[in-house]
Amino acid sequence: MLGCFLMLTGAGAGWVYWRLDNNIQSVDIDSALGDDRPQKAAAVSTPSPTVSSSDSASPSPYPSVSALPAGALNILVLGSDSRSGKRNSELGGGNSSGARSDTAMIVHIDADRTEATVVSIPRDTLVTRPSCPTASGGSTAVAYNAMFNSAYSIGGPVCAVKTVEQLTDVRMDHYIEIDFAGFADLVDALGGVTVTTKEDIDDDKSHLHLAAGTHHLDGTKALALARTRHGIGDGSDLGRIGLQQQLIKAMLEEATASDLLTSPTRLYDVADAVTGSLTTDTGLDSLGELMGLADALSGFSADDLETVTMPVVTAPSDPNRVVANEPEASELWASLR
Repeated sequence: MLGCFLMLTGAGAGWVYWRLDNNIQSVDIDSALGDDRPQKAAAVSTPSPTVSSSDSASPSPYPSVSALPAGALNILVLGSDSRSGKRNSELGGGNSSGARSDTAMIVHIDADRTEATVVSIPRDTLVTRPSCPTASGGSTAVAYNAMFNSAYSIGGPVCAVKTVEQLTDVRMDHYIEIDFAGFADLVDALGGVTVTTKEDIDDDKSHLHLAAGTHHLDGTKALALARTRHGIGDGSDLGRIGLQQQLIKAMLEEATASDLLTSPTRLYDVADAVTGSLTTDTGLDSLGELMGLADALSGFSADDLETVTMPVVTAPSDPNRVVANEPEASELWASLR
């Protein structure tokens, strides 16, 4: 009887892993961009730890945790505003078609894995958008003074990565994209997040109305906070970025307090909530590889995370747009290499 129970348990866990692993969508960015990219930092592989069963004679139904290469890592994280699917449409509201990258962050993990920096790139930044390969085998045209988030609209993840690399001259080692539903589900899987707002927020477009003070938000309200811009400050994207950075720290605090990053059971719960809403590069397209990333972050607390915004100034050509402020922006990018 015990043997039958263990076999069924192992088979069930294996099926869950297979389902989650196959939920993840991926894009082969390395093949699409080839060698015309910033130089990749030299890295030395480390042995991969595994999550094993207590019975060493039986194969574990759980995935091996794929350790990330040694050295500093830069990961481009995009939040897609796609209304594709019923939940994304309900959460996003409106009738927007297509998809844009209204949230763009470079997550820089130091080589010693003790500190990280999150750099936000304003969506309204005017950039030179490079020629990008398309799925049909062609390429997009170079565009000057284009809005940063147009790269994703025109050429998807590949063009977003290429535009960021051209802007920063920093190699993006990995790519992660999450949509509305995935972000909301992630916050709910964490048990919500606690944030403090310094001013009242009344934004009918994001459907968020909060009095100044401390609030514990569920996934839907946290998403609304990440999207709001018209109900705070001057209504620009810079105010929204401040709220997004506050949310990132709040989520890390919640994950740390609940031992999420050191608990395989909690990690599976979160994976179940978000894997269907993730798109990654092919280097992170398995549950084992994502757990390797989580393992690399397991020692972080919110105090170890620095959040900054790319230095910008108002664009001379358009008061509603910004451009990189030099030489400060170049100095920031140099610190990430």
